[in-house]
Amino acid sequence: MRPTDKAASSNPKLSDFLCFAVYSANLAFGKTYKPNLEPLGLTYTQFITVVAVSEEDNQTVGSLGEKLFLESNTLTPMLKKLEAMGYLERQRDSEDERQVRVRLTKEGRRLRERLQKISLADATGLGPDEFDEIQKAVVTLRSNLIESQSD
Repeated sequence: MRPTDKAASSNPKLSDFLCFAVYSANLAFGKTYKPNLEPLGLTYTQFITVVAVSEEDNQTVGSLGEKLFLESNTLTPMLKKLEAMGYLERQRDSEDERQVRVRLTKEGRRLRERLQKISLADATGLGPDEFDEIQKAVVTLRSNLIESQSD
């Protein structure tokens, strides 16, 4: 919902809320990815985790959680499952035992190569320019919301 839309603000409908549009789009992304990920035994959250780990090998669980916007109580069980599946390794940092580092295994790198072939660009119905504009706008929106929490 736009804050300047006074007529709608007195009794806004669910469809008027920007937060619901973003939330429901996220759910739609998850459902659209599902047929591609299910044969690999992955959930959408595991998929984005493998992508994030592949971007930076040997990163800390804490930095990975920040990238994914996940708390450790959500991230740790998922990492354990991905480790049991053979896709990644977790290891205590030799210099700081409090830190746990994560990296893809050989099998995890092979999985990442397979995941690169999955694209929902066509499913969005957006052209390349529209796709880039919306992605940048959503990132800006997220950044602004996070920044507003610290005010």
